[in-house]
Amino acid sequence: MPTSLKDTTTLHNGVEMPWFGLGVFKVKEGSEVIESVKAAIKNGYKSIDTAAIYQNEEGVGQGIREAGVPREELFITSKVWNSDQGYDSTLQAYETSLKKLGLDYLDLYLIHWPGKTKYKETWKALEKLYKDGRVRAIGVSNFKVHHLEELLKDAEIKPMVNQVEYHPHLTQKELLAFCQKEGIQLEAWSPLKQGQLLNEPVITEVAAKYGKSAAQVILRWDLQNKVVTIPKSIKEQRIIENADIFDFELTPEEMEKIDGLNKDERVGSDPDDMSYGFSE
Repeated sequence: MPTSLKDTTTLHNGVEMPWFGLGVFKVKEGSEVIESVKAAIKNGYKSIDTAAIYQNEEGVGQGIREAGVPREELFITSKVWNSDQGYDSTLQAYETSLKKLGLDYLDLYLIHWPGKTKYKETWKALEKLYKDGRVRAIGVSNFKVHHLEELLKDAEIKPMVNQVEYHPHLTQKELLAFCQKEGIQLEAWSPLKQGQLLNEPVITEVAAKYGKSAAQVILRWDLQNKVVTIPKSIKEQRIIENADIFDFELTPEEMEKIDGLNKDERVGSDPDDMSYGFSE
């Protein structure tokens, strides 16, 4: 069980990925994202997760440089956007992301959404980047079991990570079990369901018992389910608080109670319906 922000899970190719990181979805380009990245790194975060579509890769890169921590100590993720899917366009999108970030390589590069037809071609491009040593790990985002099964039929390299919407209202048990069986690390985006879970009585009751916030209980629940988590915040105090989850442990009964809140309810798009940005 992770005991600090420095703790990592080992991906199936041997690369170590922090269990906990900062997400920057909807964090504004410019000083907002620069300052939140700096605050996170200053307070011990090693993992920063961005994406081409967030339009803040330049600010993330600047925040990394200004934080002054050696590059090899950090774990930086970005994602190829839907309109860039396809073999050549994905290779080009990777170069664009690297340039904006001002980095020589990424630790993890993901296909942002599966779409319908191009993700196998896109995956081939990710495999090439990986084989060429341009990226340390490759994976997918928002892939359901059927997308993964389809991808695995032709993939030379199995995805190392699947980043999906994951929280107590969307526990994705089948997907988690499938990924664990295949050695694919599940990672949670929107772990707090954009704040909608913070007044959930079951969670607030557990939080009161440990003297923790509802957010801390949910993030702890992620880790105890062996799910990497990347909550977003722009306030330094919240960034510090989110990471203060290594000094308590939920009981099996509490874990089960929180699991019981599942409603299969999403705050984001259903991957089967997501067509925004695709040119297919």
